[in-house]
Amino acid sequence: MPDVLLAALTFPDFDPAAFRLGPIEIRWYALAYIAGLVLGWRYCRYLAKDAPGGIKPSHFDDFLLWATLGVILGGRLGFILFYNPGHYIANPLDIFQVWRGGMSFHGGLLGVIVAILLFARRHRLPLFVFGDIIACAAPIGLLLGRISNFINGELWGRPSDLPWAVIFPHPMAGGLPRHPSQLYEAALEGLVLLIVLFWVHRRVGFRYPGLLSAIFIFGYALSRFLVEFVRQPGFENPFPLLGLTMGQLLCLPMMAFGIWLALKARNAARSAQSPA
Repeated sequence: MPDVLLAALTFPDFDPAAFRLGPIEIRWYALAYIAGLVLGWRYCRYLAKDAPGGIKPSHFDDFLLWATLGVILGGRLGFILFYNPGHYIANPLDIFQVWRGGMSFHGGLLGVIVAILLFARRHRLPLFVFGDIIACAAPIGLLLGRISNFINGELWGRPSDLPWAVIFPHPMAGGLPRHPSQLYEAALEGLVLLIVLFWVHRRVGFRYPGLLSAIFIFGYALSRFLVEFVRQPGFENPFPLLGLTMGQLLCLPMMAFGIWLALKARNAARSAQSPA
């Protein structure tokens, strides 16, 4: 172990606060949320220029608020329900202490899906095309969010003897070299998925409504499922016989839904192209 410690990288001395204005503290994590939403909004406007079904760039000006509420409310409720319901049942006032952390991507995704359903219905927009545009932009937020997790020194990986293992300063990290799993997720869920969706959109556009959403859902779930093998579980595994973390269990139905949605998009496109 001493040799491993010498080979490990020391965690950079990042300040979790990006800057302070008197008593007001602005954290990198908050900036990542804001930047992810703003950059995603701009990217959606760009993609909407050639979208069918009456979708216009201006629709995403209005949807930005809906997406923000979906991410925050869904992410918080998902964390409470999926990861630590007992604590919040015993301490209900802690539900509102969002500044102490505690957000779930799976819950945030459900919140955004609900927002998409309601917004598309209200404005009579094609649901799957509208969702495809948002799916293409979602990896931007994931990329920035995971980088901010690394800056905050949170959600670290399991102990490792790899040369790029990092010693995180948090006492609960135990002073051991660990996988920088936040960066693995930033690369897979963020950068790789963003590039794949950009490439597919350039190749097929919106000819298969729902396909881009399917690729995002399946791609995220697969990436998260794999990284969870080297990510330190934050809470006790509720299903020890399966040997899976809660994050992996939540990814299984996502992968199944992504496959189903891709098949549905393919079959729908074939039916539309078939002669009457």
